[in-house]
Amino acid sequence: MTQNHGNQDQGAQGPQPKPGVLRIHAYVGGAAQTKSGKPAVKLSSNENPLGASPAAKAAYETAARSLPIYPEGSARILREAIAEAEGLDPARIVCGAGSDDILALLAKAYSGEGDEVIHTRHGFSVYPIAALTAGAEPIMADETDLRADVDKILDLCTPRTKLVFLANPNNPTGTYLSIKEMARLRAELPPQVLLVVDEAYAEFAEAGDFGSALKTVETREDLVVTRTFSKIHGLAGLRVGWGYMPLAVADALHRIRGPFNTSIPAQMAGAAAIRDRAHIEASRNHVLRWRSWLAQALGGIGIEATPSQANFLLLRFDPEGPRSAPAADAWLQERGLILRRMEGYGLPDRLRLSIGREEDNRAVVEALAQFMTENHQ
Repeated sequence: MTQNHGNQDQGAQGPQPKPGVLRIHAYVGGAAQTKSGKPAVKLSSNENPLGASPAAKAAYETAARSLPIYPEGSARILREAIAEAEGLDPARIVCGAGSDDILALLAKAYSGEGDEVIHTRHGFSVYPIAALTAGAEPIMADETDLRADVDKILDLCTPRTKLVFLANPNNPTGTYLSIKEMARLRAELPPQVLLVVDEAYAEFAEAGDFGSALKTVETREDLVVTRTFSKIHGLAGLRVGWGYMPLAVADALHRIRGPFNTSIPAQMAGAAAIRDRAHIEASRNHVLRWRSWLAQALGGIGIEATPSQANFLLLRFDPEGPRSAPAADAWLQERGLILRRMEGYGLPDRLRLSIGREEDNRAVVEALAQFMTENHQ
């Protein structure tokens, strides 16, 4: 017998999600294939072109023996490895299924209906998603020249502000705030505000006035720093990240996180990866070398790249016409090269280029040089 599930009008009267959920624009990752479906080089998701370290791969294979067993809930193996590698207190570390898991937990624990969560205009799109999921209102702070602006963030703070999400360096722009600017932001935020600094790309920063906020966490009760294993460690497919935070914040997150939110393979591979300093250094050096080369080569053919401290470059094209970003994207896709479109970040005239293997980087420059020549105005 066929079951009657009711008509559309009846369905609309059934269980409904919280209002904020229906305002969420679901996260869309970088494209993995061309529109034609042909094999292509994926340079759209800021993945590690060198892949995961051999040690992490071996640890992952060993972890297969533990598949029938629940993981240790606090991710002790991974927390202790992180603490050892970074000189941190393991009790202040909370691990999760990617750093976006930690971001969502923070929003859930520290904001709700009637609260406000500040993020910057071109910040990571997960920030407003986390706020709306928690029932809070995301508030967007304008930027200046694609950089977070401390004054504009502070001007938006009210008694309702509970969190500020800030990526440093930022995705998708690659820009950053200096040590001095970050210190001023921390000092002048209202006391009820938790500042969450997303350092997913911190390992790639080489600017002399950039500094991680990790150690500062130990001197404050209103600061959290998140990190990921998806970028420099090449473990994006495992979904593993962590946050460093005051003990009281860690206690709150442990109360609401999933009881086994970091799998045994993720813990073991992550622990091996963060101890493999040779692979970390090779990955960093590769990005620094080719980031500089790409910026110079692209500038030489008339394509501006925003100065970046991350493992990608944000490329600027004409607002419209034959040299627009959509036209460049179509040209590249025809040649099997996938970059990230930026309309979802309010940057329709940009494409984001992940630093790839040497052959991929050279292929992008060659293809774009042809594009600029063929589409001269």
